[in-house]
Amino acid sequence: MAEPRVIIVGAGPAGVRAAEVLVASGVRPVVIDEGRRDGGQIYRRQPEGFTRGYDSLYGTEADRALSLHETFDGLKDKIDYRPDTLVWNISQGRVWTNANGRVDDLEYDALLLCTGATDRVMPVKGWQYAGVFSLGASQVALKSQAVSIGRRVVFMGSGPLLYLVASQYVKAGANVVAVLDTAPFFARIKALPKLLAEPGVLWNGIMLTRMLQKSGVRLMTGVKPREILGDPETGVSSLQFEAGGKIHEIACDAVAMGHHLRPETQLADLARCAFRFDSVTRQWLPVVDADGRSSVDGVYLAGDGARILGARSAEASGQLAAMTLLSDMGVAASDRWALRQAVANYARFATGLAEAFPWPHEQIADLADDVVLCRCEGVTVGEMRRVDASEANRAKAFNRVGMGRCQGRYCGLAGAEVLAAARDLPIEAIGRLRGQAPVKPISVGVAEDEA
Repeated sequence: MAEPRVIIVGAGPAGVRAAEVLVASGVRPVVIDEGRRDGGQIYRRQPEGFTRGYDSLYGTEADRALSLHETFDGLKDKIDYRPDTLVWNISQGRVWTNANGRVDDLEYDALLLCTGATDRVMPVKGWQYAGVFSLGASQVALKSQAVSIGRRVVFMGSGPLLYLVASQYVKAGANVVAVLDTAPFFARIKALPKLLAEPGVLWNGIMLTRMLQKSGVRLMTGVKPREILGDPETGVSSLQFEAGGKIHEIACDAVAMGHHLRPETQLADLARCAFRFDSVTRQWLPVVDADGRSSVDGVYLAGDGARILGARSAEASGQLAAMTLLSDMGVAASDRWALRQAVANYARFATGLAEAFPWPHEQIADLADDVVLCRCEGVTVGEMRRVDASEANRAKAFNRVGMGRCQGRYCGLAGAEVLAAARDLPIEAIGRLRGQAPVKPISVGVAEDEA
């Protein structure tokens, strides 16, 4: 009998731990990753030839990053590893990939999606200028290219990633002039009982904040962004915001912005997984049971691609989903009770984070009409408000929000908030942008060859 083909998409914390479990049970999975090296975003490995130490790259997570990298290094000859490979479609039990201009399709018996997350970004007037980056992009610049995004950098948004990336920049010697958090400080106090579900992680966050303060970085909470000032020729020159009833302006040449994260769910959508609305985070999330099963037989979800629970939970959920997959295939697997409890505990902590660092949807509703909403297509907030539609995909058909290079990753959630406020509807009534293949651009030459 032929060995069943198991495909893992993603070589971050969830994918690596899932592969480890499968290999230990005698299964040789196919591991497909868009990145050049393993580690995902949070534990992104520096390119060969770079020599920065783990402490400077990963800070409090250095030991975990090292453990994950060493584990994957030990797995490479036991898996079918395909780096630099984009999974751009899933259809009828097959995944479609593109690697260096070559299209391939692979049939699977079981598919484990460990697709991770991308930045959740709130539009701000002027965010289309050169020098404005997402938090994830600024982290990639530091880890993969060893450069700062600017000479005077402001970090703005909310959530743990805001403070983590800012601290990484300070450790690398970059000039971080301010960290501006849209969440009010009292929200953290209110969420403290849930945050205490993971006291070690909470303490690490406190230490990051203290390190920034000791480094002389200006920290402010409860801010309301007004405008990123600059021009199309020279890019960013300063940032204007409200705080404490006053208008402030900080000179800078780069802004890194983001409000926590959003799951990368396009592939789950193409695999026909069911979704449900999560009122705490105001997002549509794939339906997944306590063991990692999706609503589709043979398709499993783990890590932040299912729900934003953090890198530590991603490792546990990757192991859990792999064990569930093995059990469903009739292969004996270890007891999953402890992993279920660990993931549940992380879920409580994640709920605390969502309450401590909320998505500022009220600020989005107040954006001026001339603010660019979709940077890919140049669509403004006013154009979204005036569209003759009350549903996300209908609006997309009229004004192209979500049709650009990012496929709605950066504008989709904000666009839904604008539309909901303009129509006086609950956000869940607006629906979600449906995933479309290819989920990311592929070259024209590839499309022609395949045709």
